Amino acid sequence: MIPFNKSFFWNKQVDYIKEAIDDNKLSGDGIFTKRCDAWIEENTGTEKALLTTSCSTALEMAALLLDIRPGDEVIMPSYTFVSTANAFVMRGAEIVFVDIRPDTQNIDEKLIEDAITDKTKAIVPVHYAGVGCEMDEILRIADAHNLSVVEDAAQGVMASYKGRALGSIGDFGCFSFHETKNYSMGEGGAILINNPDYVEMAEIVREKGTDRSRFLRGQVDKYSWVEKGSSYLPSELNAAYLMPQLEIAEEINENRLASWKLYYELLEPLKDRELIELPYIPGECKHNAHMFYIKVKDIEERTKLIAHLKENEISAVFHYVPLHSSKAGQKYGRFHGEDKYTTKESERLLRLPMFYALKGEEVEKIAKTIIGFYK
Repeated sequence: MIPFNKSFFWNKQVDYIKEAIDDNKLSGDGIFTKRCDAWIEENTGTEKALLTTSCSTALEMAALLLDIRPGDEVIMPSYTFVSTANAFVMRGAEIVFVDIRPDTQNIDEKLIEDAITDKTKAIVPVHYAGVGCEMDEILRIADAHNLSVVEDAAQGVMASYKGRALGSIGDFGCFSFHETKNYSMGEGGAILINNPDYVEMAEIVREKGTDRSRFLRGQVDKYSWVEKGSSYLPSELNAAYLMPQLEIAEEINENRLASWKLYYELLEPLKDRELIELPYIPGECKHNAHMFYIKVKDIEERTKLIAHLKENEISAVFHYVPLHSSKAGQKYGRFHGEDKYTTKESERLLRLPMFYALKGEEVEKIAKTIIGFYK
């Protein structure tokens, strides 16, 4: 079976984990956490980066830092993971879903302004598959209406929009280092604070509402509870697992891009025959090959193709079920305007295996099997 995803592991991760154990510092904010934070800052240009226990908790931190309250509204696409909405729902906000663009699966920037009310507090663009949203227009809208922008860049590490790293463009950016992502610490994430006014409070929120970070830097003689917060700091063992991957991030990125390009080349004849659609990358975006997907005619054809791939020992999966169609989505949010593309495109999309060190012959087998299905 060719798996859909395969975790990245080699001996250096064991060495770093042992080093963290020998250093007797397992609770986080040790040498590896600091090195991961520094790598993110250097490679994105963000003001401050802080590892978190997940992208979900990074989003929760952003919602808390923005002081989202009951009655506030937050605009986002429905085609996203539940964490994007949950972070703001937990603060009492109502989610306002708008339709996506059919070419990138990203939020349709042209529909955002019409969804704004006097209750709107933030816009949350989701960079699907590591392909940037139309951030210039989103920032223009946010500035015109005095709104904050939180980038859900869970899939966006090593990707950019007009030369700017995804996650470094809005007020906050949120990364995921889940085991399914390009760079993994098992469970983990990071918050990127691009507005310097939030840096000190972000450290407090992340450390259970205490000023422990200032204490560790020698800025205060003891630390205490100073604000609301929670425990968003990951274990040092997780950071030690992640750091070796960041050290060869470019190699991993190039390897994945090579697999992505091979998929595209082999499946392009089906695209030319209008049997499937392939991913679209806008000229101003540099993607990171987080995923390779195809779009088929409809949900019935997708179901048959998944079964066909499984019969040939290939694991392929569909992706998000739109949030506005879920029980919680209907309870905590509303869809503004027409659902012209969100549901339709979600039912056509099929993700193919993609991971570091995916072999060329495996990509060829997958492509050949899909071509065979259409024959």
